Amino acid sequence: MKNRLTASILFLVLNTLFLRAQEIPKGWHLLDRASQGYFGISLDKAYSFLKESNKKSNRVIVAVIDSGIDTLHEDLKSVLWKNPREIAGNGKDDDKNGYVDDLYGWNFLGSKDGLNVTKDSYEAARVYHRFKQAYDSIDPAVVKFNAAGFAQYEMWRRAKQEIAQGSESAAELIMLKRIYANLVKSDSLLRKCFGKDTFLGKELATLTVTEPEQKKAKNALYSLMSNNDALETTNVSFIGELSAYLDGLASKANAANQAPFPYRASVVNDNYQDINDRYYGNNNIMTSPDAAMHGTHVSGIIGAIRGNDKGSDGIADNVSIMTIRAVPDGDEHDKDIALAIRYAVDNGAQIINMSFGKSFSPEKKWVDEAVAYAASKDVLLVHAAGNDGRNLDTSYNYPTSKFLDDKRATNWITVGASGDPAAGGVTAGFSNYGKEEVDVFAPGVKIYSTVPGGNTYQFLQGTSMASPVVAGLAALLLEYFPTLSARQIKDVIERSSIPFTDSVRTPGTGKLTTLNNLSKTGGLVNAYEAVKLAATIKGERKLAIARTPEKTGTLPATPKKTKGF
Repeated sequence: MKNRLTASILFLVLNTLFLRAQEIPKGWHLLDRASQGYFGISLDKAYSFLKESNKKSNRVIVAVIDSGIDTLHEDLKSVLWKNPREIAGNGKDDDKNGYVDDLYGWNFLGSKDGLNVTKDSYEAARVYHRFKQAYDSIDPAVVKFNAAGFAQYEMWRRAKQEIAQGSESAAELIMLKRIYANLVKSDSLLRKCFGKDTFLGKELATLTVTEPEQKKAKNALYSLMSNNDALETTNVSFIGELSAYLDGLASKANAANQAPFPYRASVVNDNYQDINDRYYGNNNIMTSPDAAMHGTHVSGIIGAIRGNDKGSDGIADNVSIMTIRAVPDGDEHDKDIALAIRYAVDNGAQIINMSFGKSFSPEKKWVDEAVAYAASKDVLLVHAAGNDGRNLDTSYNYPTSKFLDDKRATNWITVGASGDPAAGGVTAGFSNYGKEEVDVFAPGVKIYSTVPGGNTYQFLQGTSMASPVVAGLAALLLEYFPTLSARQIKDVIERSSIPFTDSVRTPGTGKLTTLNNLSKTGGLVNAYEAVKLAATIKGERKLAIARTPEKTGTLPATPKKTKGF
């Protein structure tokens, strides 16, 4: 599973290694272990330290590259970034940045006439069919590859292997479809019992039923939603998530024999092979409540209004959230991610949260160039490690801090998901990990935050939620210590993480180990320790950095069948 709309709720349905979570407080991820008993980030202690130190905050712009956002949510609308150089709704590109009416950000998954991509295919299928004609009949022991050609061939070979594995899961898909069909029947029966079509999972606990079939339906749905921490979720949303996940499995099962539908190309109408064809899309950054679920939740973790007694508190108290829509339900496209990073940088973002990922990156060069561009402007990138329970030291998850030339970005943090002993354990059973590839762990289990529609809130989980915890902490540091550079903020977060030396379970296998075998730091992020450390450091940030867009390069053509690549 990737960091998708479905990942947060449905991973537990399909992965029996995850332990059932007990009830823990909303906002546990902000609490202090010593005084409050939960493995949070000690945020109140951090704010107390800043207040006692007479520190004043500066507004920080955090870009969220994600699925979209509910711009009318009560806990977010006042913290949304608004383009100061753009006049809303006049149909003009007032600031001459190439994007018309980009008041809150930009949607790279739309067309100029208002259509939008919501669903998309998986990159493995796109890579397999894109290069199949070039590589399917060659003998790699005979063909003479150059370095780039061999890397491309290896990527295609790996995609072919993954496609084959997806085809072998057809029997599992049949079983899951039967479970889904029974769940739909149960839901239909329970709607009649409630006398309404939409209800929260927690309402099932108080529903009185008498008939055996009704009891069976109630117990089945309640158990499933409870085990997936979805009692604050509606039946409609929960079943919709499962349907979308099954659609994805079906696409994977059919990928060997059927090229994926070109969802993006049918809507966006850009020249995908030209990275300089960048002024496509539209300014609709929400599109629909379902599409905006993930991005709205992520944004609330970073910057939901603090202290207003509504729903949830964000981590940073003085941020503007810039919304960039580039992540569909399916795998994102490298070009959209590269241009989203550049858009964020050029429009003043100082921190970028990236709660998405995939196993293949055919245009990685473009993304690498965008990351390097962000580094040149002193912008910090925070990325979710992924939800596959895999070791990233020996597997693939893109984008990554490692460039094609094996150099590392110094403005990048990769975040794994931690939990609490009362919520299944200190390490999240779904989280990716890696002693070399994952920097820190942060709370990502049962995180309560903003979701679209009716000023509502919900528990979701995944490294998608852990990443904005770190992005929010990075914003907090930059607010109160504005001379810290991106490299220094990364260093502070890592060095101030609290080592955890007790045994933890290795995600994906459950094998006992220690946290220093699962990440570089072996620690859990802590806001209090971070602000204390930041107060001792002399900043090296250049406060006035020009944000002039630059041209971005070209994509090599798809290889033809010749005697060498």
